[in-house]
Order: sequence, then structure tokens, then C-alpha cells
Amino acid sequence: MKNAVIALVITAAAALALFLLAPESAYPWIKALHLVALISWMAGMLYLPRLFVYHTEAGPGSPQSETFKVMERRLLKAIINPAMVVTWIAGLWLAIRGGWFSGGNGWLHAKIALVVIMSGIHGYLSASTRRFANDANKRSSKHWRIMNEVPAVLLVLIVILVVVKPF
Repeated sequence: MKNAVIALVITAAAALALFLLAPESAYPWIKALHLVALISWMAGMLYLPRLFVYHTEAGPGSPQSETFKVMERRLLKAIINPAMVVTWIAGLWLAIRGGWFSGGNGWLHAKIALVVIMSGIHGYLSASTRRFANDANKRSSKHWRIMNEVPAVLLVLIVILVVVKPF
């Protein structure tokens, strides 16, 4: 709990600093940061359910299961969580500074809705990481194979909305 509070305070401070200190000329740099964070977040979101498939097939208590626990925890804590936070902060900064919240940008609202769903999937995978760590997974490898596709589908829809801006 203490680490979560520290992470929230650091995240809030970074967001505040970005919103107050980053000049308008930083826009392309923040966009690059947003894209790098997004790519990192999606890489982890696509890899973690695949690890769950292998972990499920390894069985609780096996040496492979213990290895997967370490891999899953490190992937979540070191890559997926920070990348999601940076993606959100940089994305909101870009939307605000770019004036994208003004009228006629329905695509942005749809994109944000899909990113909220992606964040919910992130939360589900995070909770599942804890269940695997406690040898309490109740899901089949088939479930995790399906879950492996969900972030990919959401990513395709989000990219289409951003590039095509259909509405």
C-alpha cells in the first residue's frame, strides 16, 4: 500500500510538472514520448496474457510456475504500469494543448473510451498477476489465449480513430 501511495504521488507530481512547465514547443517531443510509452504498454499487454497461457499449462508449484511468477511481476511493475501512466499523462497533455477537446472531435471521445477499456483490461491483468502469484488462477489457457487478443483489437480500433478521425 505504501508503494502505491508513493507511486501515485510521483505520478501526480510528474503530471503537474508536465502540464505547468512544458512549453507549447514541446508538443512533438511529448507526442514522441506518448508513442514510445504506448508501444511499451501494448507490448506488455500483449505479452502478459501469453505468459499466463504458459503459466496455466505449467501448473501450480512447478519450477516453471515460479519462473513465470517472477517474469509476470517484473513485466507488470517495470514496464506495463509505468508505460500506462506515461501514456495517459502525455496523451491528456497532447489533447489539452492541441485543443482536441473542442467541438467536432468525436473520434477523441471514442478513443478515450477505448483507452479507458484498455486500462480496465490492464487492471484485470494486474489482478490476475496477483492471483497467479498466489497459485489461485481459475482460468483456462483458452481464456488467456482469448484475452491475448483483446488488447490487439482495441489497439487497432484506437489507431484507426487517431489516424482516420472518422467523426
